[in-house]
Amino acid sequence: MKQPGAYQPRTYRQWVHDKDLVSFTVMVKETDLLIRARKDLRRKALRSVLKHRDSLERFIATHPEFLLALMPLPVDDGAPTIVREMAEAAGKVSVGPMASVAGAIAEAVGRDLLPFSPEVIVENGGDIFMKITSRRLVGIYAGDSPLSQRIALEILPEETPLGVCTSSGTVGHSLSFGRADAVTVLSPSAALADAAATAAGNLISDSGDIEKGIAFLQGIAGLKGAAIIQGKEMGLWGKLRVVPV
Repeated sequence: MKQPGAYQPRTYRQWVHDKDLVSFTVMVKETDLLIRARKDLRRKALRSVLKHRDSLERFIATHPEFLLALMPLPVDDGAPTIVREMAEAAGKVSVGPMASVAGAIAEAVGRDLLPFSPEVIVENGGDIFMKITSRRLVGIYAGDSPLSQRIALEILPEETPLGVCTSSGTVGHSLSFGRADAVTVLSPSAALADAAATAAGNLISDSGDIEKGIAFLQGIAGLKGAAIIQGKEMGLWGKLRVVPV
């Protein structure tokens, strides 16, 4: 879960190597996106961010409990789409709805841009929505783990649109009750991948908990796979293709 107002430089972005795409950033308050597409869609992306943030902020203004809840909250059918998606994702894994906000915004913006580019990758604080037309590698940053920056997940076009979201208890400003160096989850829903990564990360205190985290993720409908890293240990589940980098 992202803490309102907190910000840390996205130093991992220097490792992006897909030079065939145009890269640009969009920042609005806590939202800090790195977007890659076939052309510069910065202005359209900014309008999209403002639209979805406005929907979320207006809802929170009248439902302040949505911002701080650490457990699922039901919302009515009249709530904005992004709010309903966040609430649904959080409900599946028993976390607060804001645990899915970064993935939800990444996907909402990415889908808004797809009519203008057949390939779109939106990264929001380590949470990614991607629709691709050629093979891509998504590296895993896991802080001080010896596996950090050493491995990547191979993603194929036919597997997208896809959310690839990472939670960490040792890196960044996200709220986590665990000590996982990285929990990376894949799902067609980036909101669900984000919430599930947070929920699994809460279960990891040391490397002995990796198996428990994997078992938890296996029980969630809608997930495609996951990688959990704690120290020098890693657990994998699903049809993942892990490659060295």
